[in-house]
Amino acid sequence: RLSCIRNNIWLASCGVLSSGLAVLSSFGLMLFCGVPFVVTVANAPFLILGVGVDDMFIMIASWEQSSRKKEKSSVKALLAETYAEAALSVTITTLTDVLAFFIGTWTAFPSVRSFCLYTGTAFVFCYVYTMTFFGAVLVLNHKREQGNRHWLTCMRVEVGEDQAENSCLYNACCIGSCSRQPSQPEGEHPMSIFFKKYYGPFITNKWIKMLVVLLYGAYLGGSVYGCTQVREGIDLRNLANDDSYVIPYYDDDEKYFSTYGPRVMVVITESVDYWNETVRLGIESCAQNLE
Repeated sequence: RLSCIRNNIWLASCGVLSSGLAVLSSFGLMLFCGVPFVVTVANAPFLILGVGVDDMFIMIASWEQSSRKKEKSSVKALLAETYAEAALSVTITTLTDVLAFFIGTWTAFPSVRSFCLYTGTAFVFCYVYTMTFFGAVLVLNHKREQGNRHWLTCMRVEVGEDQAENSCLYNACCIGSCSRQPSQPEGEHPMSIFFKKYYGPFITNKWIKMLVVLLYGAYLGGSVYGCTQVREGIDLRNLANDDSYVIPYYDDDEKYFSTYGPRVMVVITESVDYWNETVRLGIESCAQNLE
């Protein structure tokens, strides 16, 4: 926003900070519990940031809608209305993410198991911080706006006769309007107007609804066919550190020995007398038969 009062830069920054706190809390708890930190865990903060920022936008949008509907309501009523609108959506998305990653801890790969533990726990902390820390930030930002305070310095923005002689640039930066009038609460967001007046009536047209159903059916059919073509497999070099000896080993193995097919190993699961010549000849005979 161009308004120096309605600008929500600090609000957005605190939303990102909330995701960062979730990452720090999760990593600290997992390290304290002795869960090994592997290189794949380094990707977790990007996932948490995406979900945390999404929850932030949902909370801000619900707060602004509540503020427009109940302009004279108390802060408690506005916050209650915001949670009533946003908490369900945030809870469901967090729950599905947490379940998905905690199910991933059943894998046999230790590195994937660690990644799922770190990320799933971070999602839980992200939810907690969104419902507590960010809700408090919303209230503080609302009080700043109600007090007509600047978004950066939090100093009260006053408009008087002495401002009439100031330049347009000064008034735009310090008042929020070149007209030398105090900035007023903005109306409905243009994106909300677009979905309400244009996209909503368009998508609810009966012919468009039929087209959407047909497109979804084609998408569903393609997805089912794609699932039947999926083959399990994983490149083990992706589960090792960049400087691990495993990576050049797999590179050389693929370069020099890939034409011979998979290795076949013979494992003797019982104790035998290797010093007995008859036993040794029997083992060699078994290996020759397999060859």
